[in-house]
Amino acid sequence: MELSKINRVFFVGIGGIGMSALARYFAKRGQVVCGYDKTRTKLTETLEQEGILITYLDEASSLPCAFLDNHDDTLVVYTPAIPKEAKILNHFINNGFALKKRSEVLGIISKGMFCIAVAGTHGKTTTSSVVAHILKDTGYDCTAFLGGITSNYNSNVLFGKNNVVVVEADEYDRSFLTLHPDVAVVTSMDADHLDIYGDKSHLEESFRLFAGQLKAEGVLYAHEGLPLEKSISYAASSTATARAEHLRVEGAKFVFDYADGTQSIKDISLMLPGKHNVENTTVAIAIALQLGIDAEKVKQAVANFKGVKRRFEYIVNNGSQIYIDDYAHHPEELRACFDAVRQLYPDKKLTVIFQPHLFTRTRDFADDFAKVLSTVDELILLEIYPARELPLEGVNAQFLLDKITLADKKICGKDFVVQYVKDTKPELILTVGAGDIDTIIEPLKNTLNNA
Repeated sequence: MELSKINRVFFVGIGGIGMSALARYFAKRGQVVCGYDKTRTKLTETLEQEGILITYLDEASSLPCAFLDNHDDTLVVYTPAIPKEAKILNHFINNGFALKKRSEVLGIISKGMFCIAVAGTHGKTTTSSVVAHILKDTGYDCTAFLGGITSNYNSNVLFGKNNVVVVEADEYDRSFLTLHPDVAVVTSMDADHLDIYGDKSHLEESFRLFAGQLKAEGVLYAHEGLPLEKSISYAASSTATARAEHLRVEGAKFVFDYADGTQSIKDISLMLPGKHNVENTTVAIAIALQLGIDAEKVKQAVANFKGVKRRFEYIVNNGSQIYIDDYAHHPEELRACFDAVRQLYPDKKLTVIFQPHLFTRTRDFADDFAKVLSTVDELILLEIYPARELPLEGVNAQFLLDKITLADKKICGKDFVVQYVKDTKPELILTVGAGDIDTIIEPLKNTLNNA
């Protein structure tokens, strides 16, 4: 399907962060955009305020008239997270509508554009957001489809006037194989999505296929140590090609130098904490310099990048109490997040509220989760967020809690977490998870600010 022939677009699962970015893109282009989602959220309410009609009833009868009958100019975009038995999805299937996954639509949009695609099991949202911000802030410009709400722009889609597009390339369900980038980044290849891939070797093969999608003169950046041939390595390491050096913490900010053997930038200040975010920023700098952007402008852009919502986001920082929220939901992500907190606040007691995401991920990485969660000072564990999955016998919060060696640990329902925090007044709180743990952010914020 050609982009110029699309006049109406319906999104099945419009509340997803990647889906909503596409919805905003088509609405900006002037197409009729509507969608369905199971749950009303702050994001879907924002989309409605922007003029997008959304139904929360999974019935064909709830569809707008424009999407009851099939038309050649109509595109239906769906997410694999939608159950196959969903009535709205089956209405479109049974009536022969043109159905595309989000990734396929990104392929259609980016076709013919200079595409910068960022992939990886961790770090791709922050990295793609830093890349897009540098291009925007320096005046180079770009269009961008991101997997998070950037704080600088309060959006997950950026609109540019040139031929450059930055996309977050999702490895789930091998979705990123629809892209043919000019510049590709692979941030990490840790085992994940084993419900799809079966084992780590098949996941790694998928990333190699993604790397093979590069255009003939394309450039591949890969985190140092990843088994990808013909790639430019990057890391906070003296042996990487693009590297962060002299990493230090100054005034609650991370500061480092950039070098790649050809160019260097001294004393780069970064609001985002943690070695992992320094490395994410390092590859973004490398890409910007490759594009010919002035090094001083790049440094200034990095310094004013405010981050991404739910990526080490400060919710409360009032002197007596600190509350940070993060999207981390894999053992390696949790480890990086905890390390960043410890570097910034080494003398404070760390209370972590964690919601596991998916029964299969909890089962597959139970020992790794237990090991990293045992390193905090106090743990409050919520029940597993199922997302698209049905329960697995014996896999629940208690199953995970029993493996954690930490003494100060407990299972708590979301309804009781806020009261617990009100009663105990922890000095340093971290909420982590990819499910609906974000629904307790505002209540916790209000409790702490009024303590």
